Amino acid sequence: MVTLIINVLFIIDTTQRMSSDMDNDQNKVKDEELHNGLAMRGSGGTGGAGVIKLEVVSSQSRVSVTIDGATEHSMAQTWKTQMWCERVVVKAILTSLLVRRSTVRVLQLALVLILMATVVINVLFIADTIKRLNNESMFDLQDRLRQANGVAMRGSGGTGGAGVIKLEVVSSQSRVSVTIDGATIVDDSDEGKGRGIHVLVLHQSTGSVMAQRLFDTYSPHEDEAMSLFLSMVTDGRIVIMGIKDEGTFQMKQSTRDVLKRLGSLRSQQIGWRDMWAMVGQKGGKLLAESYSRSPEFNSWGAPVVLRVDIGLSTAVDSECDWSESEENWRRRSFCSHIEGYGSVCSCSEPAPLTLTGVVDPDDPISSVPVAIVASNRPQYLYRMLRSLLSASGCNPAMITVFIDGYFEEPLEVTKLFGLRGIQHTPIGVANARISQHYKASLTATFNLFPDAKYAIVLEEDLDVSPDFFQYFSQTMRLLDEDESLYCISAWNDQGYEHTSADPHLLYRVETMPGLGWLLSRRLYKEQLEQSWPTPEKLWDWDMWMRLPDIRRQRECIVPDVSRTYHFGSSGLNMNSYFQDIYFNKHAFNTMPHIQLHHIDSVKKDNYERLVHDLLRKAIVVDHSKSPCEQSFIPDTTGHTYVVFIKMLAPKDYSTWLSLAKCFKIWDLDPRGYHHSMWRFFYKRNQVLVVGVPNSPYSVFKPSRLTPLYFDDRNTGDQNRL
Repeated sequence: MVTLIINVLFIIDTTQRMSSDMDNDQNKVKDEELHNGLAMRGSGGTGGAGVIKLEVVSSQSRVSVTIDGATEHSMAQTWKTQMWCERVVVKAILTSLLVRRSTVRVLQLALVLILMATVVINVLFIADTIKRLNNESMFDLQDRLRQANGVAMRGSGGTGGAGVIKLEVVSSQSRVSVTIDGATIVDDSDEGKGRGIHVLVLHQSTGSVMAQRLFDTYSPHEDEAMSLFLSMVTDGRIVIMGIKDEGTFQMKQSTRDVLKRLGSLRSQQIGWRDMWAMVGQKGGKLLAESYSRSPEFNSWGAPVVLRVDIGLSTAVDSECDWSESEENWRRRSFCSHIEGYGSVCSCSEPAPLTLTGVVDPDDPISSVPVAIVASNRPQYLYRMLRSLLSASGCNPAMITVFIDGYFEEPLEVTKLFGLRGIQHTPIGVANARISQHYKASLTATFNLFPDAKYAIVLEEDLDVSPDFFQYFSQTMRLLDEDESLYCISAWNDQGYEHTSADPHLLYRVETMPGLGWLLSRRLYKEQLEQSWPTPEKLWDWDMWMRLPDIRRQRECIVPDVSRTYHFGSSGLNMNSYFQDIYFNKHAFNTMPHIQLHHIDSVKKDNYERLVHDLLRKAIVVDHSKSPCEQSFIPDTTGHTYVVFIKMLAPKDYSTWLSLAKCFKIWDLDPRGYHHSMWRFFYKRNQVLVVGVPNSPYSVFKPSRLTPLYFDDRNTGDQNRL
């Protein structure tokens, strides 16, 4: 504002001086014209040419008259010369003065224009600044009013009120922290970790922590997970949120609307690398909010420190009046200190916790223990247990949840359903830790159930099909009847929505799939337990299970349509992108009571006869086409087609992996094959892919047919991959 006033005063002064100069110039010109006119008139006659200078001397001894310094006798010539010279000098001086004055005026005018533009810019800047300051003042005033109202309304809450708690929330590029009454509850300052939005849920009566989550909203779908979590928080709970590093890159408008409904005034403004912290009460009541904008693309907003006092409500206001029962006792215990599970804690319509029907003791599967390998992903465990307990034939007494570490919430989720939960001290790091967790879980399972011949192994991020137990009930006898088998899995690595079609069909594969599988006590106790990788070996347990020394030429049984579905998008070896590409479109059986067809056909000798019969009647596809063309597999239904690819050695998988990319199935490593032959559906037709000459089924290749192959030196050839 001061700059604006100075500029205006300077423009006024400059304009006045320019006007004064112009008046002075005009006066000078008039004087010169008057002077010139006198000179012209003083030359005598009508055409006088200038001014003459007279010198008259009068003294005692001398009288003289001098005209322009010349005596009378030579006066005429000297006078004329002097007159011409004076005219030239006067004209030159006048011309110089006029040019200089014109230049000065132009420069003065340009300066005035520049100053006027500066004034306009300053006026616009001041107006914008005033507007933003008014907005900031409005937001801050609303924050303070909400905060004051919240403290006033809840701080006096009757005899059951717990008083006031003091919160401090820090949001910055390198750190997020939450402090309650001087005690640090969250402090994430590890470099390269904790990116995204941290969420903390407090009980409105006690101020105790009920849930803590981190959503990496820089990555896809994490904003959806955060929206789902917030929607499942009970109304009235205190929700604390803060950004570390970056929290909006993948935040969609729907998530911003969720934050707005939570009470945020900044949800529509938070942008790239902005810092933001908020405290609200579920139901739309904002208690405090602070925000710092990133000044430019390559910079972060200044750290935000949010401090607020929150009054606690009475205990009566936060409790539900559920009927007295064993199930509701578990519910009340869980919901009093755990949050984020939606209708389980609903006061009006609580979700049922007893999901299983009558267990058939005559069904052998009812006596098979189920080991659930879990870590600290309680929301995954909750979904998985609801799915498992809803499956026909489930016996809750045989289920044990093994938790890697002493985490409270996964154990509380386990107790909520009345199941057995066991925690143990983690051993090893990274993949070795997972491997040791599996070993400990299997050992404990067979120790807990010493009479069990088999065990089913599941992970916390899997849904199971309605016929999950029926599937294993029909197939587990194969482990006793066929020595060439060492596991039965509910998962088909190549079973995508467009490559699976028959839920009654089984395959044999050499690669152990995991993700819901059954093994025998004999296999574990006689071989696996004693040779399991030690903690210092950073091996994936499932990759180890596929090694030739462990597999010993044995195979696993898998269904065409998987009986498990992998939904977990976060984990040591998992992220949302990987889940999108390789798991989201996996086929999953949703039909109950599926009776498998020709179960004995997957026994070793029977399966070889089956494959030979399929190859004999199979139609050889046109190998001149690119496998990536949509027409490579004809648009028919119910036929069997065969493709021959180049495979020179047992580990020569380059052509197969390229073909897998064309078919949009698992292409990271070779899986789901039997004797170098892959089997799946495509366009509702069975397709067999045979590796030549490595596969024993190469004998079915027509003699003049050249197998498809992938050549890195000639990727553009339409006859090759």
